[in-house]
Amino acid sequence: MAASTLSQSITDINLSLDKIIQQVKELEAETIQRKPSEEEWSIMQILCHIVEAVPYWLTEIETLLATPGVEWGRGLQDQARLAAVTNIENESVSNVLTEIVNLKEQVEKTLSKLNVEMLKQEAPSRNPRFGVKPLTFIVDHLLVEHVEKHYSQIQRNLTKFGLIK
Repeated sequence: MAASTLSQSITDINLSLDKIIQQVKELEAETIQRKPSEEEWSIMQILCHIVEAVPYWLTEIETLLATPGVEWGRGLQDQARLAAVTNIENESVSNVLTEIVNLKEQVEKTLSKLNVEMLKQEAPSRNPRFGVKPLTFIVDHLLVEHVEKHYSQIQRNLTKFGLIK
C-alpha cells in the first residue's frame, strides 16, 4: 500500500463516516432505535458499534507499531464489542454522532503514522479465521471495508422500513 493509497484509505473511511452522519441526522429517533428483526441491529446499535470498533482497531494498529509481531484482534464474542451494542439505552443520537465525527481525527492521527514498510509487517491474529496478516489487512478490511459495510447496513435497515428504495 503506497502513501497515496494510505491517504485514500483515510479519505474512504472519512467519506463513509460522513455518509453515515448525513443519513442518520435526517432520521427520526424511532427509526434509529427500531430493529428490522430480532436478529438484526438497530441503526443505533450500528452507530454504537462503529464508535467502539474504529478506536479498537486503531489501538490495535498502535500496539502493532509499538510491538511488531504481537498477536492482534478479537473474536465476535469479545465483551467490549458486545457491550457496545447492548448497553445503548442511555446513549443519545447527538452524542453518538459527535463521537463518530471525532473518529475522523483519530483515523487521520493513527493512519498518517504509517508507511509502506510498516504496512507490510505481519502478525498473528487472535481470531483463527484470519491467521497471520500484514497491517494492511487491518486498514483495508477492519477499517475501510468495515465502516463502509455498516453504512450499507444502515441503508438495508432503511430499505426494510420502506424509507428508501
